[in-house]
Amino acid sequence: MEEERIKVLSFPSDSPPLSIIAAAKIAGIALPTQTSTSGSLTLSFSNGLELHGNYVILRYIGRVAAIRNFYGDDAFHAAQIDEWLEYAPTLLLGSEFENACSYMDIYMEKRTFFVSHSFSIADIAIWSGLAGAGQRWESLRKSSKYRNLVRWYNSVSAEYSDALNEVTALYVGKKGLGKQVAAKPKEQKSADGNSSDKVNLGSRPSSEIDLPYAELGKVRLRFAPEPSGYLHIGHSKAALLNQYFAQRYQGEVILRFDDTNPTKESNEFVENLIKDVETLGIKYQKITYTSDYFPKLMDMAAKLIKEGKAYVDDTPREQMQKERMDGIESKCRSNSVEENLKLWKEMIAGSERGLQCCLRGKLDMQDPNKSLRDPVYYRCNPVPHHRIGAKYKLYPTYDFACPFVDAEEGITHALRSSEYHDRNAQYYRIQEDMGMRKVHIYEFSRLNMVYTLLSKRKLLWFVQNGKVDGWDDPRFPTVQGIVRRGLKIEALIQFILEQGASKNLNLMEWDKLWTINKKIIDPVCPRHTAVIEERKVLLTLTDGPDEPFVRIIPRHKKYDGAGEKATTFTKRIWIDYADAEYISVNEEVTLMDWGNAIVKEIIKDQDGNITQLVGVLHLQGSVKTTKLKLTWLAETSELVNLSLVEFDYLITKKKLEEGEDFLDALNPCTKKETAAIGDSNIRNLKQGEILQLERKGYFRCDVPFVRPSKPVVLIAIPDGRQQSMLK
Repeated sequence: MEEERIKVLSFPSDSPPLSIIAAAKIAGIALPTQTSTSGSLTLSFSNGLELHGNYVILRYIGRVAAIRNFYGDDAFHAAQIDEWLEYAPTLLLGSEFENACSYMDIYMEKRTFFVSHSFSIADIAIWSGLAGAGQRWESLRKSSKYRNLVRWYNSVSAEYSDALNEVTALYVGKKGLGKQVAAKPKEQKSADGNSSDKVNLGSRPSSEIDLPYAELGKVRLRFAPEPSGYLHIGHSKAALLNQYFAQRYQGEVILRFDDTNPTKESNEFVENLIKDVETLGIKYQKITYTSDYFPKLMDMAAKLIKEGKAYVDDTPREQMQKERMDGIESKCRSNSVEENLKLWKEMIAGSERGLQCCLRGKLDMQDPNKSLRDPVYYRCNPVPHHRIGAKYKLYPTYDFACPFVDAEEGITHALRSSEYHDRNAQYYRIQEDMGMRKVHIYEFSRLNMVYTLLSKRKLLWFVQNGKVDGWDDPRFPTVQGIVRRGLKIEALIQFILEQGASKNLNLMEWDKLWTINKKIIDPVCPRHTAVIEERKVLLTLTDGPDEPFVRIIPRHKKYDGAGEKATTFTKRIWIDYADAEYISVNEEVTLMDWGNAIVKEIIKDQDGNITQLVGVLHLQGSVKTTKLKLTWLAETSELVNLSLVEFDYLITKKKLEEGEDFLDALNPCTKKETAAIGDSNIRNLKQGEILQLERKGYFRCDVPFVRPSKPVVLIAIPDGRQQSMLK
């Protein structure tokens, strides 16, 4: 139709929608394009209408193209195509690329096309995901690793070579999709002088990052959390960067628990950290514990004492700290090896004398870098260890254990946040004194979020003082907390990897993360209806159906995969009081999923509050002419009680300054619960399912339907723009 003529496809300059452009080229559809600074992907029509989102627009191209079965030859095949469109973004996630290739290679063993026996937009979406990976896919394509997938890819490339070659020439370079395609990137040389493979960072990185001294197939990394809390968004950055480099250089990641402080650690934290790492999709080669190396660490400590590179010090802690700051040598620094070994045995025994002591490295008390001023290697601690019990009365510090275990486990590169920069020299010096091989340190910036505490000590305070429900509370920045609030892991991965390994300290906005999340959930999450319980208003339609009737309608008008729902139509319906306030007598309004109605009468109580509305249906009316589009629910006994829960930040300051007490910035109101009624289909929601309540926002089902008297609990998911109900 002329009124739906395509006007232009707008997209960010660094994120060209390859699948849409390729599909239009193959279908012979004229598709004018332009880059946009708004960050959104939009297909505009000459009549002023717009479509948004990669796969929404691709489906539109599939429907209007004059190619047989381009969007399936029946509803089932269309649904299969939708499944592959959902899967295609996996190819853009650096952490899942090869897993996806392996899965598709097996799937394509006896197939010519991804769905049925026809070339479709599913094939275009997958082809574009692979082509958009640039050199990473090309390297695999030249190998014999994924023969079935490569056969299919080459076949598609040959069949539609004119269109696809034109598209890839414009938008894809060695680095993959991006605005710098025309520029030929320099090849990265590895330590042996050979060129290393290029791999996309995340979904669409602004630039690639290299690991100095990395050799293909020889990189070994470790993600080493301390089991003193749950994994949070800051740790996620370190975990995902480790995985990125391991995959890029065909190496491996070890998950190691840095369990050297029994006072703070527990098996609960170990179990949940493993769960969180697996939630992030981190593929670790094995799990190790620093406590596995306690005997060897003890031997190394004794060796350093005998070599005069460490000494036992009984200086009180506060005095020791002051002496380190002032560069004053301890009175114990000149103790003989014999005296040090004697006191070392007292420390091992956990005697009264031993408990007064610590073991320090003999480095350089005059070094301008204070981390080199005789750091502590061992401290006494009589608390039993959560994993090995009361075997030890002393434990190594992180500064001592980390360089030893890194070298012992064959780690090639230790990824550390830049806040440890001043301690890098200490790390290298300790390894040198130990006589162990050098491990390269690679720095990246710590991820900081506005209005957010990432200190495990501070988060523990909220748990212990009952300010939150636990470590998985939706107000927490833990992986479990933000997932419970409705964040998809794909969004978190994209958000973190888009930042790359920048060394600049950055304070990130949550809105950006939630905006990415919305783009992932909106195209597929089902739609439902709710009305706020408080002061809800009954609208009686005098010419409405005398007997209720039910229609089966889609749960998502643009995504068949969301399934269907039953909607009841009656002459008495509930609407929100907030909507009723805006209605005037004789005004025509639209009842969503039904049609228009005209409100003939507004009934109020003595205080002026609206109590009832009376109207008539006007189903032949145009929805384009009405100001108000109302959500509504039939007055039936099948409605479901809901509790809509919204959360706010735990603190009121974007960033706490150095030395500022977080207790002075506590947010007094961080949770709001609103009673509502929802459509009967909500009783079928499962825990964790994400939905949109029409005109109210996105929610995650936290507590599903159990019985009518117990409300379904839905947690509000921020969308990056919506103002909090708490404000």
